[in-house]
Amino acid sequence: MGETRQGGWLKHADFMLIDLVCLHVAFVAAYFLRFGFGTIPYAVPEYRSLVLILSLIQIGGSIAAGNLNHVLRRGKADELWSVAVLTALTLALAALYMYAAHNGTDYSRLQVFYTVGVFFVLDYFLRCWHKAAAVRRLRKNPAARRTRSVLVLSDGDNVGNIVADLQADVYDHFEIRAVTLVDGGKAPEGLPQIDTVDEALSFICREWVDEVVICLPAQSAAPTAFVDACAEMGVAVHSVLPLATQGRNVQYVDEVGGRMVLTVSLNHVSPAQAFVKRTVDIVGGLVGSLLAVVIGIVIAPFILVKSPGPLLFKQERIGKNGKKFKLLKFRSMIPDAEAKKQDLAAKNRVADGMMFKLDFDPRIIGNRVTADGKQKTGIGEFIRKTSLDEFPQFFNVLKGEMSLVGTRPPTPDEWEKYAFRHRARLAQKPGITGLWQVSGRSDITDFEEVVRLDTEYIANFKLSLDAKILLKTLVVLFRRTGAR
Repeated sequence: MGETRQGGWLKHADFMLIDLVCLHVAFVAAYFLRFGFGTIPYAVPEYRSLVLILSLIQIGGSIAAGNLNHVLRRGKADELWSVAVLTALTLALAALYMYAAHNGTDYSRLQVFYTVGVFFVLDYFLRCWHKAAAVRRLRKNPAARRTRSVLVLSDGDNVGNIVADLQADVYDHFEIRAVTLVDGGKAPEGLPQIDTVDEALSFICREWVDEVVICLPAQSAAPTAFVDACAEMGVAVHSVLPLATQGRNVQYVDEVGGRMVLTVSLNHVSPAQAFVKRTVDIVGGLVGSLLAVVIGIVIAPFILVKSPGPLLFKQERIGKNGKKFKLLKFRSMIPDAEAKKQDLAAKNRVADGMMFKLDFDPRIIGNRVTADGKQKTGIGEFIRKTSLDEFPQFFNVLKGEMSLVGTRPPTPDEWEKYAFRHRARLAQKPGITGLWQVSGRSDITDFEEVVRLDTEYIANFKLSLDAKILLKTLVVLFRRTGAR
């Protein structure tokens, strides 16, 4: 998707905080201008509720208006327009709220107009000051820039200029993983070179590459098959030339290394959407982590009595853009379950080996076959069926390795078998839950169907879709618990 790793949402949190601070300062100043210094507005119930509503309206308006998009790159004139739009939207929604709530007479209209007027002036100047200070910090400390891992596709005449532009970017740190030249030229000194487009695609599929930057002469066209393959893998493609690609991929104008580009991506996540998604992840991660501690205290004796060993199971998984991390679960299998996985490969319900599922897994704690051949299950099967084993993953969410909603993170051996179309699942952070888990297909054995659903989620990502999946997940969990 359009979101890149390492701090994309966090970089904009301070601007939303500036907006809220300016709103409250403006609200208090307007109240003093209207009513004098006898009291403060927070002591008056009506005005205390009004400033809360205004704060919520402003946050929603900022997200709806895309106020945080490219905030550091905006010039003063564009910033003035952005603040004006946010101010007008806040005023309009506040008026709509007071009309719908039939309480417009409870407030001074002059107070509201004073508030938006003071806010407009204060927010504009404070934003400009903060941006200038932020740019100075980025110039002095390049390590503070957001890292974007890229592969450059160019020719011998243009590669030097595009590499220089990327390396000189003040706002982002472009980590150039490799360079591919279509005319057989030489890459700038110190940069790895990949000779052919096909080899470049294999490199993108196997290595940690967030985006591809294409810079070719005006008379040359970007290789359509290459662009389509990158888009299929969920890797954003930025080109300084117009290009087209088939299917449902999103095209939008962007800026990379100081150049205007046309970007092709599976989907585009705005900074505001990324901010809200990460905020929800943090809140949900905190609540889930607390629940994980409580659940761990309750189920630990049952697990450890039946199978002595660690309470937590740590397994290496592949996250966004190939980043490896340790996924946490409450242990539901015997300690040497991974070592015995190969012995059970013949019983895997997924024929191509892209996932591992058994009808009856003897490695699960408490599972056994009686003398008369009947299969009995125990505590391990219970915590798996009720998804209690998944709760430690909320710690992965807090660390930023996972999200509440996303795709299923593959194991390294699964990932090694991926074709180009499968890599799209790594275009965003993996999730505790996802579209295919709540589509009535959590026991699916067709890996291509899993990929289709995961890719469908990424291509159609919206915050409302995340909310829908989370609600469906709760329904599924309650049904499983009730079925026990």
